[in-house]
Amino acid sequence: MADQPIIKLRDGNMMPQLGLGVWQASQEEAHTAVLKALEVGYRSIDTAAAYKNEEAIGRALKDTPVARDDIFVTTKLWNDDQQNVQQAMETSLEKLQLDSVDLYLMHWPCPEKDHYVAAWEKMIELQQQGLTKSIGVCNFHEAHLKRLIDETGVTPVVNQIELHPMLQQRTLHAWNALHQIQTESWSPLAQGGEGVFDQAIIRTLAKKYGKSAAQIVIRWHLDSGLVVIPKSVTPARIEENFNVFDFRLEKSEISEITKLDKGQRLGPDPETFNG
Repeated sequence: MADQPIIKLRDGNMMPQLGLGVWQASQEEAHTAVLKALEVGYRSIDTAAAYKNEEAIGRALKDTPVARDDIFVTTKLWNDDQQNVQQAMETSLEKLQLDSVDLYLMHWPCPEKDHYVAAWEKMIELQQQGLTKSIGVCNFHEAHLKRLIDETGVTPVVNQIELHPMLQQRTLHAWNALHQIQTESWSPLAQGGEGVFDQAIIRTLAKKYGKSAAQIVIRWHLDSGLVVIPKSVTPARIEENFNVFDFRLEKSEISEITKLDKGQRLGPDPETFNG
């Protein structure tokens, strides 16, 4: 991991700033993509019980020559299992063929169901048992996070949220930072571009640096202090997305990309999603 930026989490554990996401990847696609990513140099893999490809990740981790200790593995607790956290964790570990993961995230708060605080208490126990090194959440807003912290005394180390140039969530990002919660971007390329790659500033910067539009957007995430997990199952794209460590954006260029924010959410709203 020496050749890529590493983030120190609030619990002292270290996390690569760039990883591979495998949402919507089939078992076969996920297996191939992870092997390619590890060959290229990625050392962080982000999956979830809901992605239904943990078995493929487990096989790839067995098939790669890269040592397990050098790979940061994230998986997630699905909403239906918020009252069955221990079993959900054990099932994920069995599928991944691992004794522990590096990061376990609660996938959504599902505020209407109101199980997320109790689920968080169980996740704290999982960490104490050594089944996960770090614990965090996904898609939590300030009020959800504040309640977790106030009622359990344990602050998530990561909040993984939808974040891309068209939805920058700057207020939430700042709140996370204030509480030493690392913000991690899912759908960082706005699901394949969705109007982002066509923006004049992105095209201009791609030409200036001799990079693709996707590489410019990934670099924007990195230079903004975000952990980023672009998803791809295409070998050339996986390699391209990782080839972003030989340049940095200028502050003025980051500011120009910041102006693209339209609050344009592509995924569900955490305030109302209870699936």
